[in-house]
Amino acid sequence: MRSFLHRLFVNETTINFYGTRRVAFLASLSLVLVGGGSLLVRDLNLGIDFTGGVSFEVPATGTLDTLRAGEILEQQGMDASGAKIQLLSSSEGDRVRIQVETEPDATVAAVRTALAEAAGVEETEVSQSSVSATWGRSITWQAVRALFIFLGIVMLFIAWRFEWAMAVSAIAAMLHDVVLSVGVYSVLGLEVTPATVVAFLTILGFSLYDTIVVFDRVQENVERFSGSRVSYGDIVNVSMNEVLMRSLNTSVAAVLPVLSLLVLGSWVMGAVSLQEFAIALIVGMATGVYSSIFLAAPLLAVIRERRGDYAPMRGQLSLGPDMATLMLTGAPVSRRAHERAEHRRSDGSAAPSAVEAILSHPPRPRKKGRR
Repeated sequence: MRSFLHRLFVNETTINFYGTRRVAFLASLSLVLVGGGSLLVRDLNLGIDFTGGVSFEVPATGTLDTLRAGEILEQQGMDASGAKIQLLSSSEGDRVRIQVETEPDATVAAVRTALAEAAGVEETEVSQSSVSATWGRSITWQAVRALFIFLGIVMLFIAWRFEWAMAVSAIAAMLHDVVLSVGVYSVLGLEVTPATVVAFLTILGFSLYDTIVVFDRVQENVERFSGSRVSYGDIVNVSMNEVLMRSLNTSVAAVLPVLSLLVLGSWVMGAVSLQEFAIALIVGMATGVYSSIFLAAPLLAVIRERRGDYAPMRGQLSLGPDMATLMLTGAPVSRRAHERAEHRRSDGSAAPSAVEAILSHPPRPRKKGRR
């Protein structure tokens, strides 16, 4: 008997995605509630570009490191516990980055001078940049507005290219990805920067691509099974099993470069700025793959089975060998074939396969020829 991995590789799996929809919906709802609850209890760890503040960068020397930088802030009357102090590595040498909230100009000048003295460098070698809170709020609003405009355009396109039920399912999956990704950042306390926002918009496109691939196959199978009494749940199951390996291959191919960016670029080579972008991409890709497989397509089936020609067949599913037969022949196993199979089982004989059950039928009586 073939292993599951072999059947997965040759697109012969018969996983009941639609049948597990309630478990998937409940899991998504639980994760969303955890993330939403975290957002209510604790705010997002917004970076300086959103909250406003002052950033310093100074060469790291034998007399200046992250610990010494924190002591300098305390000496100047600033709260070092609320500051973000990082050691950045590059081919040009290590640098210490200090990010603090907005401070008076006199305090900023004093900190810059103290950092230069501690590092033993000229004051001009200590870079300083300031971001106002007003500018940060403006950037935040523009990012939110761009997100809603993007979702609106995507919904109109999918409704025009496919149908409104697919548009609703795709947007629900994308919103699920956004809320879940933001919830992960809130729970783990990860910093949200402009790079994080760019990564979020990138993963929305990735999630949408995977969902559109699934919906395109669903539409093909709707036309394929138009002459048979096949439920929409069966169409979704068949479609998902046919594109499952493609979705997994696409996801793995996309995650590997991001992992190399995170491990080699950030952890090994010390490019800490890449870490924010890479983590957001990995979180978003994971939620995107999950939503396109376990959320978007089953939600589409739930909507479509409640109206139109598919309502009378609601809840009828071909499972296991019957699903394999449906994928192979394009026709569901008839009730009469099931009854013959059950009769053979009661007689103690071996149960036929689904294909044999379809093809095995009593021979027609031969007509007598005229003499």
